[in-house]
Formats: sequence, C-alpha cells, structure tokens
Amino acid sequence: MPAGNAQPQRRPDPRRIAAWLESVTDPEIPVLTITDLGILRDVQVHGDRVEVVITPTYSGCPAMRTIEQSILAELARHGIDDVRVRNQLSPAWTTDWLTPQGRRKLREYGIAPPAEATADKKALARGVAVVRCPQCGSTRTTCLSEFGSTACKALYRCDECLEPFDYFKCL
Repeated sequence: MPAGNAQPQRRPDPRRIAAWLESVTDPEIPVLTITDLGILRDVQVHGDRVEVVITPTYSGCPAMRTIEQSILAELARHGIDDVRVRNQLSPAWTTDWLTPQGRRKLREYGIAPPAEATADKKALARGVAVVRCPQCGSTRTTCLSEFGSTACKALYRCDECLEPFDYFKCL
C-alpha cells in the first residue's frame, strides 16, 4: 500500500490519451485538430512508455515538428513524460481521412474542403471538378493559383461573391 495519500500509478489508457490529444491543433489551420485531420493514427502503451503514431499530410510538411511538440506538451500536462511520437508514412495520408467535423470546420473557417469521392478527385485533377465557395456556396469558382497560403492549399476566387478563398487540395 502506498504511503500517505499517494495513489498507485495506473498504466495510461490509450483511449484516454487519444481523447486528450483531440485538443492538439494544426498550427497552419488552427481550427482543425489532429483528430479532425485524421493524422492521429494510433496510441499504444508499452510498459510505461506511450507511443503516438501520426501520419503527415504530405512528406516534408513543416507543421509536423510543431504538432509533435504539441503532443508532447499535452501529454506532459497529464503527467505522461515517457512519450515517443512516431511518423508513419505508409499508408500515405489522404484527404479522405478528414472527419466530417473537420470538413465543416474548414468551411466555417473560410477554406473550401477537399473533394470527397475518388471520381471528384480525378475530375478535379483534370480541372473540371467543382469547388464550392465557402462564403456563399456558389459552384462558380476559378482557380487562381495551385499554391495557396500553405503547400496543401490552392487559391480560388468565387465568381459570384468575388471573394478569394483557399481550397484544401486533394492529396
């Protein structure tokens, strides 16, 4: 029995840890969590060590180091200091891993969410798919640049409300 009021140390629960990590946001799109993005792949407990598995949205994503530091900080807040964050590159991340809540958050933030179906992605790659304006909902939009404010976004303009907006590219 532990002395005084000390409680015996419990083994960390992976589901509880994953729930704590739902507050970790993407530094480039702060309304999205790593859960919304679908980059949090797994939480495993090996003895006293916690391993968090994440998949970058694309190889070389500059936000991954900041996300890793945020994961470590969040778990430290909960008293978990023996943590390994592992990047898993295969299978490669796809915008299909975005949650419905993440897609809604993107739209509300003013970023058009990516096409959902494979057929829509193929059409978009050919330049014929429709990107809906997150401001007014119009489907009359024009791609101004394949490169937006970050590498994972393209710059569009709505031909109805004339507002520019980012489109979260299909990857």
